[in-house]
Amino acid sequence: MTAPDDQQSWHGVAVEEIEEIDKVVSARLRARSGRLLWSLLRPHRWWSLVALAFVAVENGAQLAGPLLIATAIDSGVTGVLAGRPATLAWCVLGYAGCGLLSASAKYGFVRLSGRIGQDLLLDIRQRVFRHVQRLSVSFHESYTSGKVISRLTTDIESIADLMDMGLDGLFSALVTVVGVAVTMLVLDLRLALVVLAGFLPLVLLTRWFRRRSHRAYRATTSAVARVIVQFVETMNGIRAVQAFRREHRNAAIMRVVNRDYRNANLAALEVMARYTAAVRLVGNVSMAIVLAWGALRVAGGDLRLGVLAAFALYLRRFYDPLDDLAMLFNSYSAAIAALEKLSGVLEEEPAVAEPAHPVSPPTAGARGEIRFSGVEFRYRPDTPVVLPEFDLLIPAGQTVAVVGATGAGKSTLAKLIARFYDPSRGQVLLDGVDLRRVADADLRAAVSMVTQENFLFSGSVADNIALGRPSATRAEIESAAAEVGAHEFIVALPDGYDTDVRKRGGRLSAGQRQLVAFARALLADPTVLVLDEATSSLDVPTERAVQAALETVLAERTALIIAHRLSTVLIADRVLVVEGGRIVEDAAPADLVGGAGRFADLHRAWLASLA
Repeated sequence: MTAPDDQQSWHGVAVEEIEEIDKVVSARLRARSGRLLWSLLRPHRWWSLVALAFVAVENGAQLAGPLLIATAIDSGVTGVLAGRPATLAWCVLGYAGCGLLSASAKYGFVRLSGRIGQDLLLDIRQRVFRHVQRLSVSFHESYTSGKVISRLTTDIESIADLMDMGLDGLFSALVTVVGVAVTMLVLDLRLALVVLAGFLPLVLLTRWFRRRSHRAYRATTSAVARVIVQFVETMNGIRAVQAFRREHRNAAIMRVVNRDYRNANLAALEVMARYTAAVRLVGNVSMAIVLAWGALRVAGGDLRLGVLAAFALYLRRFYDPLDDLAMLFNSYSAAIAALEKLSGVLEEEPAVAEPAHPVSPPTAGARGEIRFSGVEFRYRPDTPVVLPEFDLLIPAGQTVAVVGATGAGKSTLAKLIARFYDPSRGQVLLDGVDLRRVADADLRAAVSMVTQENFLFSGSVADNIALGRPSATRAEIESAAAEVGAHEFIVALPDGYDTDVRKRGGRLSAGQRQLVAFARALLADPTVLVLDEATSSLDVPTERAVQAALETVLAERTALIIAHRLSTVLIADRVLVVEGGRIVEDAAPADLVGGAGRFADLHRAWLASLA
């Protein structure tokens, strides 16, 4: 009989620990999102105070209305009957003046808060976009583009909704509730105490609603991110989707994530519905009690009719803002959940950080020497070693080819040279300077990379060639294209160098996109050029043309060529054969071809494939 009790106790402790962890995590998230929100609002704090003043004026003018009505009923009407219409006239003029003042203050607030809100949204969009571009490749490999799109669209729209309706709603509700409560206490203490007695359950309800809605909207932001990720992934891979008939599978996945998003929204709406219903119930019960008791007191001569009328008007204004708080809290919860996501992205630190005190590589003498000194690499501390510790020297001006089986570590070498990653141990040096100490601008100017799938941006062919050197003249762009054999096909395009390549360069063939990438690299004139399977998508005639151009492109610069096609490898000064992350052969191509090693086997297999 003791086992279940012990088990229940253990589970109780576990649940308490989980709840405590959840509280700590939630507190950290709130603190992080609070820091972000304050940093956004700080430049606008004085104008925000002016906006608050507009809200105070607007609500003050509205609060005066029921008092004027009460005066008009109790004194103005009797004054007219007695031949003294001045009191009623002043009440009417005062009511009209209060309406005009309230409208003017409302106009000023909407204009001012709208400007603050749009400036704030502009600021956070720019922050997120700039920061995401600075983050390392490792971040983008784990944090999908769909999630980034969700941060820049759905999450920022949630903040925009709060800016549009939240500031006005929140400030107005606070000013109205406090102002009405004070005014009712002045008008009639006993009736006011009845109303305020109903305020206690409303405070408890509001606290419950704030916690529950925050959790619900945190779930909706995560759910909509999954929907966007699935949509973006499907559209980016639409060719593979259609080629391999994956439409039904993708539709099934979308159905699941879309249903989760719907359920998350329904849960949030359920919380809102309960809160709204409870607020209206308390408000209607309070109104019924006030009217019933107030009518009895008016009949007994203990209360003036105008005061009861004013009380009824104030009571409606007292509960209406609380009712509206349900919508406000929805916007608030969605915005806070969005701020948590955005602040998480903004607090991500680049895995490959810009040096605090950069050092420029030497500009005199031979440049482009690459040295790996005691380098070991793994993608994360908890993952296996990809490149065991090794040393390697690539002299300036040397062309080195790297061959090996898929997954041997060839591309990792290229990523280390381009500093997409830093080694887990040891140093990668450019002309004797650790790449960790080289400024990003200097490194990108010194090292260019051409991959199998080079990205072309929407825009002209000329703009894509000049990507690494925007100041290049048209003559320099055309000269670079001619040197790699791209000039002829470019001038044959409908608008020549001004032809729009469209999304991802879809107007060009794979081979043409690679030639544009070669022209881009040549025009950038780097000290070190890395070719990572750069000729794998070229047909045989195009590959031969590119190989002829490579002799010009690679002249007087250090080059690392990663390729499966040995026709490309044979133009190198030196070949490295990599197996399991280790360099097992290192010699000139001619020396290795005549031997009995791994490269000789690869060369014989390649010749056999051509027969």
